[in-house]
Amino acid sequence: MTRKIRVDHLSRVEGHGRIKVEIEDGKISELQFSIFEGPRFFEAVALGRKYDQVHSVMARICAICSAGHKITSIMALEDALGVEVTEQTKLLRELYYHGMFIESHVLHLYFLALPDYLGYPSAIAMVSDHGPVVERALQMKKLANDIQEVCSGRPIHGENPVVGGFGQVPSADQLRTLHDRLQEYLPAAEETVSLFAGLDYPSFTKAPTVFYAVKPDGDLFSYFGSSIACSDGRVIAMKDYRQVCEEKVLPYTSAKQSLPGGQPFMVGALARVNLFASTLTPRAARALEQSGISIPSDNSLHNNLAQAVETLYSFERAIDIIEDLFRRGLKQEPPVEVRPKAGVGIAGTEVPRGTLYHEYELDDEGRVVKANVVTPTAQNQANIEKDFRNCVTRMHEEADDVQLTKYLEMIARAYDPCISCAAHYVELVRR
Repeated sequence: MTRKIRVDHLSRVEGHGRIKVEIEDGKISELQFSIFEGPRFFEAVALGRKYDQVHSVMARICAICSAGHKITSIMALEDALGVEVTEQTKLLRELYYHGMFIESHVLHLYFLALPDYLGYPSAIAMVSDHGPVVERALQMKKLANDIQEVCSGRPIHGENPVVGGFGQVPSADQLRTLHDRLQEYLPAAEETVSLFAGLDYPSFTKAPTVFYAVKPDGDLFSYFGSSIACSDGRVIAMKDYRQVCEEKVLPYTSAKQSLPGGQPFMVGALARVNLFASTLTPRAARALEQSGISIPSDNSLHNNLAQAVETLYSFERAIDIIEDLFRRGLKQEPPVEVRPKAGVGIAGTEVPRGTLYHEYELDDEGRVVKANVVTPTAQNQANIEKDFRNCVTRMHEEADDVQLTKYLEMIARAYDPCISCAAHYVELVRR
């Protein structure tokens, strides 16, 4: 007897994906998580472009995490060009990131994931029964958009960040206003953790999992660093990132899969919290402890709770950054001078869905001759399939097709996949 589970268009995710499972005589005969978004060739589009154009192109890979692609691209280019930026620039870039994280996490948690746990088909359907919850989410998301606009000039695809710094530094009044609003909505971020800590997370994906994340250079939780930490205790230099991203091409998906040593792994909020929970800001650490969830966790559905904890962390850290900028004395400083030269640059940062890598090789005129981008969803793809397999193996006898489909969709959405980011490759075969 053959049983088929198909989700031809996965809903409440960014981009287009499908799930296909076949069970024959109680055993899985086929299982695929397919990304069928059309590949967009961003690495090829970057070729021949000068260093001061590349980051604006690469930011268009995604509208949700455009800040991540822009800053990671800039940092890789600065690495190639030997550019050192000021501490103020580093703080403003981090503030920009926290705007991105709050916006992305709130969007995913409230509008994409939460309906699964409260029994609604969509966030719109939740409004009549949970209006204040939806309104809270919209207010936090609006604040996050405003943080990005202040730092970059626009809520999405802002052009103010450049190689060497910022075209214009935000004004003191703009930063004070953001500081006050962050303080105002800090309780909303705490309520977000409480809400997601109170949900029922099934354990059908629970299994030993390898986690990777950028290792902060200091003693504080951070989305920036110069090496990569693994849950098995290894620390890998950023220049050796390909040891993690051992990419393979599969015939049923337009995204490459990362399988170092043939083994899947997970990146994202749960990986970061598992590895660095002890370095979280005070409120975030306390909220995680009070959640009742044991960390480290190998239940991928807990990625939702980890995102909620990071949302609170980003509120706290953004407030600290603005206060630090004022303590240092906010300066209207120009970008660092850049002189084109040949070189290879690599940068890896943490974006909402996990670790993002950009690598560029430049010629003597500072033009790109080679580019490589590895996105979090491409790295997570194999682990999502592992979780599907665990779920189907454990639940197929007691769950009907409707229930099993719901479980598989919950797993996929827990990873918050950014499918458009991942679909930037296709293999062409000449016959």
